[in-house]
Amino acid sequence: MARILDKATSQPRRRFSLTNAFTIRRSPARSRLASITLRIPANAQPNRVDLVATVGVRGVTGIAQVLFRVFRDGREIFNTVQGIESAGSEQNYVVTFQAEDRNVRSGSHVYTVTAENTTANTRVDVVGPISFSGLAVKTRS
Repeated sequence: MARILDKATSQPRRRFSLTNAFTIRRSPARSRLASITLRIPANAQPNRVDLVATVGVRGVTGIAQVLFRVFRDGREIFNTVQGIESAGSEQNYVVTFQAEDRNVRSGSHVYTVTAENTTANTRVDVVGPISFSGLAVKTRS
């Protein structure tokens, strides 16, 4: 049986909005979407941190590939790529993904989710919502 160690959520944008949209930066630059902090107590090994991110995006030009990354304390621990089409096809997407971080050392850890557009001459905007949550649990030894 797992025991909850900590949980955290961030929801910087609660709804879809073209008015408050911002463009995802072109790789290698990144757009920071959300961050959370989780605390792992001493003697909490083995453990697992379950992370879930949801990001609403809109294809503006071309067919872009958006690279989503999750970092723990500035070090990448997960990434995934999502293709986003624009005018003439689908334009609005809600991208949801989950990541797992195992056996995290004790202490306070900052998890951050970012996005970057890896395709030249394309544009993707974040239109919301944005949510990011984490749940740290002690697992069986």
